[in-house]
Amino acid sequence: MRKVIEVRNLYKLYRVGDEFVRALDGVDFEIYEGEFCAIVGTSGSGKSTLLNMLAGLEKPTKGEVIIAGKHIEKLNEEQLVTFRRDHVGFIFQSFHLMGTLNAVENVALPLSFRGVPRDVRVRKANEMLDLVKLGKHKKHLPNQMSGGQQQRVGVARALVVDPDIIFADEPTGNLDSHTSEEVMELMQRVVREQKKTLVMVTHDDHLATYADRVFHIRDGRIIKIEDNRWKKGKEEGGRHAETNTERDRK
Repeated sequence: MRKVIEVRNLYKLYRVGDEFVRALDGVDFEIYEGEFCAIVGTSGSGKSTLLNMLAGLEKPTKGEVIIAGKHIEKLNEEQLVTFRRDHVGFIFQSFHLMGTLNAVENVALPLSFRGVPRDVRVRKANEMLDLVKLGKHKKHLPNQMSGGQQQRVGVARALVVDPDIIFADEPTGNLDSHTSEEVMELMQRVVREQKKTLVMVTHDDHLATYADRVFHIRDGRIIKIEDNRWKKGKEEGGRHAETNTERDRK
């Protein structure tokens, strides 16, 4: 599999009064094409700082962040804007939809920044809303939709630019548990069907089980990496074994 993200010896130090706080303390990992990865930790663990580094929103104190073959820690602000526009989609906790625009217009918005013709923008936005199963809500304004529906619009908007990578920051933070599960299932399906690489930050261990791999972060360090694919494969194997045993009994 092709590496999409490489993080090497990453540090981020903040000055607080006379002291330095290590928000990131020597982080190393790789993420591959088509993976759904979750970064999990409590408040203050460094997970949001790490996401900001990956998205090029903050510069590291030391270390390397290589995405799609580019050392983004070396890019200037203008180059970063271009890089994000060309390679990255974002899903936010608070949706960030424009209240005066309907679902199609909200999804099409990133394409307008790229100068894509209106008919192409609308066609692609419609396709993405069908993908996230919002075909009946295309003309609805955000205040005419539930939180879960608004987040589906957010997912469609992230996908419409055909990004290499999607970054999701606590994407279910404003949703109830049932709706959260629906959005997680949607994101899981999108990764598989669209072959996207998705990196999600969350404080919720349960939601992280939807990811292929889980990076547990504490005090700015990755303390454990769990591979859920191995677990799921083992569970599937167990279920098949049970089924075969039942068949043998008969």
